[in-house]
Amino acid sequence: MARVKRGVTAHARHKKVLKMAKGYRGRSSTCFRPAIQRVEKALQYAYRDRRNKKREFRALWIQRINAAVRECGMTYSRFMNGIAKAGITLDRKALAVLAMHNPESIKALVAQAQDALGNAAAA
Repeated sequence: MARVKRGVTAHARHKKVLKMAKGYRGRSSTCFRPAIQRVEKALQYAYRDRRNKKREFRALWIQRINAAVRECGMTYSRFMNGIAKAGITLDRKALAVLAMHNPESIKALVAQAQDALGNAAAA
């Protein structure tokens, strides 16, 4: 059986890693062994932070909604409870956009939430 020469495969693997390591400082961008360590760590961070990004954006949306709703004299939790009881199915992302760019619509939603909470308390 003929022997296998791995030069082509190894070269391709090294090239792939070094391409991903472009822009790194020092030897990490030019030498394979330090580059592979940095690239693997970078991929771990990327995987982790794709999930963390969702958390951070949700927290940001909640802060924006809370700030807009408090200007109308209501808390975030009561507002969310009120619009749920009113049957309004806007998600937090859409509510945050409204809070930033269209404060009048938030005032209208707060009024609807207060009506829904008032009706629920009366019942």
